[in-house]
Amino acid sequence: FRACVAIGDHKGQVGIGVAKAADVPLAISKAVAIARKNLIRIPLYEDTLPHAVRTKFGAASVLLKPAPKGTGIIAGGAVRSVLELGGVPNVVSKMLGSSNKVNNVKAVFKAFSKMKSKETLAQMRK
Repeated sequence: FRACVAIGDHKGQVGIGVAKAADVPLAISKAVAIARKNLIRIPLYEDTLPHAVRTKFGAASVLLKPAPKGTGIIAGGAVRSVLELGGVPNVVSKMLGSSNKVNNVKAVFKAFSKMKSKETLAQMRK
């Protein structure tokens, strides 16, 4: 069995883990341990993402865009779960290409790693 697990603190940290085992509970526990090791921080700015980003992992492509307050999470499937666990209150997203859940989640993580905070962007412009 293969398990894909996402964990988060709803405050800007989220992690994913994928693991295989002979039975489901063991696969889940292994995936949770891997997810704890792969925690990353989501750069948030005024209750949304600092800028739009589009990334690709395999054939899965994901577009994440900041949204005004009150919009909520406009996303589908596994991307929505990751954004909720990460505590992103307002965001618009679109999954393009593959519908493979694992690749879509990995594309979201790649997008988070490519994101810069507003402070970093301001320093780069100077």
